[in-house]
Amino acid sequence: MTPHPSTVGPVPARASEGTAGGRVRVAGVGVDALTEGEVVRRVAAALAAGRGGRIVTPNVDICRAAAADPALRELVCSADIVVPDGMPLVWAARLLGTPLPERVTGADLIWSLSALAAGHGWPVYLLGGGPPEVARAAARELAGRHPALEIRGVHAPPYRFDDTPEGTDDVCRAVVAARPRLVFVGLGFPRQDRLIARLRAELPDAWFLGCGAAIAFAAGAVARAPRWAGRAGLEWAFRLAGEPGRLARRYLVDDLPFAARLLGGCLLTRLRDRTSGRARGRRPAG
Repeated sequence: MTPHPSTVGPVPARASEGTAGGRVRVAGVGVDALTEGEVVRRVAAALAAGRGGRIVTPNVDICRAAAADPALRELVCSADIVVPDGMPLVWAARLLGTPLPERVTGADLIWSLSALAAGHGWPVYLLGGGPPEVARAAARELAGRHPALEIRGVHAPPYRFDDTPEGTDDVCRAVVAARPRLVFVGLGFPRQDRLIARLRAELPDAWFLGCGAAIAFAAGAVARAPRWAGRAGLEWAFRLAGEPGRLARRYLVDDLPFAARLLGGCLLTRLRDRTSGRARGRRPAG
């Protein structure tokens, strides 16, 4: 597991650089250079060997929060697999010559990991996603596409359940009692990731995916942007159009300026590197 960088500002001087253990540093967090298929294969190998883990899919919003809070940065960087759910992160890595192969989203992984679980008889659990009927609808959709999928439990905790130790304990007991091997947790960052960190100790042979809105997407309760919009880095605009009241501040006030500074910093660093490289090339020998 790659340790997190010891220091990082809101926009690091070098926003993407190689790190130990094969990770690429993007916007201050270490990201694994994996495709979706490689993530699924890595999880399959670990589950077959009886090893659990957790997956975080940071986007611009998560990176912005992690840049401002060392504890949140540790929560992201200590995950067993970290893959970019945000095209600005892919672009940033590409600008500085440490490319990531593709965007890997929780909304896609919930389907590919369900296919994996169905093929091997590994039971899954859905936690969160909004109102209880949304989580149940997502379970029906996943099972409809993969009839062999065993869904051990579906639970939508009440709002702010984790304000009290008792509320968190109740949720953890329900998940642990079901003994799943894959758990999809759609409670939003960092709530889902803090809960996963606790559950990892109690279910060491299970894999956890912090998947945000993926359960609602799977249920059809929230429309997902077309694939072309995701590839173009415009999924945020599609979601903003659908939920302006909830997402306007996050996307327009917080995330867009952070993404602009991130990419601008990467571009300036690349231009500086090219300029210094040309200067070194012109330097007379001897």
